[in-house]
Amino acid sequence: MTDLPNLRSSQAPDIASGHAGQKSWTEVVNDYAGKDLGERKTWYGSVADAYNRVRPRYPSEIIDRTLQLAQLPPQAKILELGCGPAIATVNFAKLGFSLLSLEPNLEAATLAKQNCAEYPQVEIQNLAFEEWELERDRFDAVLAATSWHWLDPAIAYEKSAAALKANGVLILLWNTPPQLDEQTYQLVDEIYQSIAPSIPLYARHEGRKTHQADFLKFSQTIIDSGHFHHLSYDSSVYKVTYSLDDYLLLLSTLSPYIALTEETRISLFAKLREALYRNRGDRLNLSFISAFHVAHKI
Repeated sequence: MTDLPNLRSSQAPDIASGHAGQKSWTEVVNDYAGKDLGERKTWYGSVADAYNRVRPRYPSEIIDRTLQLAQLPPQAKILELGCGPAIATVNFAKLGFSLLSLEPNLEAATLAKQNCAEYPQVEIQNLAFEEWELERDRFDAVLAATSWHWLDPAIAYEKSAAALKANGVLILLWNTPPQLDEQTYQLVDEIYQSIAPSIPLYARHEGRKTHQADFLKFSQTIIDSGHFHHLSYDSSVYKVTYSLDDYLLLLSTLSPYIALTEETRISLFAKLREALYRNRGDRLNLSFISAFHVAHKI
């Protein structure tokens, strides 16, 4: 586990030759935060069901290690930002925590309410963090699970800190998109280059060292916000198996694929399906990084 703020990342991104012009994940973060609120509210609407079904869940080991560092009281109050269909929300609800979970997308918020129906201590509000009326010094933790990059940093850090009690914690969970192994990706690289070269590496195939370097850069931005300190970060690699159909469904939930024209997306997925099925059949072995940042309010 890496403890900040004394850490500085010196890792060089292991971007494959031919992709040097690709945006890194940290650069793509700026694209998300730059979308206007209206666009963010509708962005995942068409893929909310798929998102709920195929996005990877947060491993119990990551949740446990996060909570060890956060040291939340038994009935802690958590403000969750961008809960989506409540993939992470359920993990915390099962432990007895009370959550106020905000989700700007109507379809995702509806699914979140269904997924949390058995947890009366969870309140889902179809609302963006920017729209939420600040309740100062109320929460023991602010949680964002693969959603923090959708928020304007100029608002997110200050408003989150204001919502926290003294000694409250910021918990950021991350799952990178599950991706193909290097050999399998090489089977489809030319398809991306010819049909959808705009898809950034993180959304098709990016080395673990690059992901790690990006996470460490992000760690420093948390410290640089001036609102949090005593930051800890850690990550682990997990392996999963998807059917070919579920893998393509997973890709359809990633923002760079949503941004494609329908014609381009259909053509890309048809070619990917053909190449992958011919060489790997219907079962694909994937891997993803699950990570966390835990920082304490100054």
